[in-house]
Amino acid sequence: MTYNNIDFDTYFKNYPDAKGYFGKYGGSYIPPELQVAMDEINEAYFTICKSSKFISELRRIRKEFQGRPTPISYLERLSGSLGNVQLYVKREDLNHTGAHKLNHCMGEVLLAKYMGKKKVIAETGAGQHGVALATAAAYFGLECDIYMGAVDIKKQAPNVARMKILGANVVEVTEGLQTLKEAVDAAFDAYCREYKDAIYCIGSVVGPHPFPMMVRDFQSVVGIEAREQFLEMTGELPDAVVACVGGGSNAMGMFSGFLNDPVEIYGVEPLGRGPALGDHAASLKYGTEGIMHGFNSIMLKDENGEPAPVYSVASGLDYPSSGPEHAFLHDIGRVKYDVVNDEETIDAFYKLSRLEGIIPAIESSHAVAYGMKLAKEMGYAPNAAAKELKTNKTHNLGVLFVDEGHSGLTHDYFNHVLDSFKNTAELKGYNMTFINCCKESENRYTYLEQARSRGFDGIVIACVDYNDPEVVELMKSDIPVV
Repeated sequence: MTYNNIDFDTYFKNYPDAKGYFGKYGGSYIPPELQVAMDEINEAYFTICKSSKFISELRRIRKEFQGRPTPISYLERLSGSLGNVQLYVKREDLNHTGAHKLNHCMGEVLLAKYMGKKKVIAETGAGQHGVALATAAAYFGLECDIYMGAVDIKKQAPNVARMKILGANVVEVTEGLQTLKEAVDAAFDAYCREYKDAIYCIGSVVGPHPFPMMVRDFQSVVGIEAREQFLEMTGELPDAVVACVGGGSNAMGMFSGFLNDPVEIYGVEPLGRGPALGDHAASLKYGTEGIMHGFNSIMLKDENGEPAPVYSVASGLDYPSSGPEHAFLHDIGRVKYDVVNDEETIDAFYKLSRLEGIIPAIESSHAVAYGMKLAKEMGYAPNAAAKELKTNKTHNLGVLFVDEGHSGLTHDYFNHVLDSFKNTAELKGYNMTFINCCKESENRYTYLEQARSRGFDGIVIACVDYNDPEVVELMKSDIPVV
């Protein structure tokens, strides 16, 4: 598939380029002595990680230790609460340690072992990356230092305890806002001192090349599995794929499986308390191009051009930039990026928990909230013919009211149908004929036969079952339907 002059058939071979750029974003903006270490990692990635031995070992680990593949779950009750929609979730909470982070941590630490490193260093915000890296370090027998802001240590005490149980050294960061950005700063400083014996295992698709590429590739297992599973479950591709975006590792993992498909893709950033600087962490929505932590991307800046203070109810999303590949996909329009606020996020958190028995991460709840809004919009959209219906004449429109013999056409229901029709089809001049399509009546016509026999220009269906075969038949016809 080609989109905006980008050939997605060969996308992963061409992006990033040899210097780590996705268009103008990415690269490696670090001191020369640290660049030597990055070059070593880059060379090792393309020699070791592409070898059959490495790939076979990582596949075995994913199956036997991580418990992959993780399933897709259909959210029946949540979908039903929204109307004519079908929502599914990829269950990375069932990946060992409870999140997607272990996907790239096992790959990074396995690479460190092959390279002869003795220690792994990383930052963490919500703590999941720290837990995942501590797990990987314990599995492979390496030392592990985790840098974490003092604010996040208090917020994420259970994950801090897990890291310590796994043998990691948790280093409290007390500079600045004492959150994720400062933890990254401290981890980078430590790595500059220890790069000969250690490897910095970045927790997202950020940082200097080759980390945005490496983390994306290790996380692509999520999108590859999801695509195969969805096709097996439904026989078709999804209409839309949605993921939350801070740095963007889970999103790039999921998006990788669908970039070359005719599927709408949405990245969801945290709007937090609102659009004022300091109240959110929506860099792609409100930021400008800038360099931080060794890479060029879109970032939120203060009045001096430095990384701005950010906020999110989710510790894993309060970062003032996004991965360079996200910036690139944003600029070319292949992925649409939008925001949800704290209130919407918490509401989605409780709805998924109480309707489906799945307690999501607060980070992922941003995607759940946006997915719920998007699904409602898509679920009640008119069919293709209705979208093309002209408004330059008075239309003869039929309202097929499906009464199963136990209800009447109430005034409130009529208004609901009429309002829905006006809001969706945006037609102003029409004559409306109501037809009761009771299925219990003898010798009845199908909905499509009713429409054709009366010569309707368009149809409004007042129907409680959008999976009804007759409704499906009508939606697929050349008659405009809402």
